[in-house]
Amino acid sequence: MANIASQIKRNRQTEVLNQRNRAVRSELKTRIRNALAAAESGDREAATAELRLAQKHIDKAVTKGLLKKNTAARRKSRLTKQVDSLLG
Repeated sequence: MANIASQIKRNRQTEVLNQRNRAVRSELKTRIRNALAAAESGDREAATAELRLAQKHIDKAVTKGLLKKNTAARRKSRLTKQVDSLLG
């Protein structure tokens, strides 16, 4: 355990940020999974709605500093291709 006050505070801040990042990352994975599941079911309207939601969460992850801009663009592109191919 750290003795220095600034390091103790830093450890507290890091823990809070880790929890927040873990929550955002988990939500992101869930939204992507939901979009793919909706596409597999064949429901075009539900799939496009879920895809839009997943893309929105990917963009939010960029603004929170969780993903880089190009990584987000790549993930959105790949997800869109996957959903389109599943819908036929």
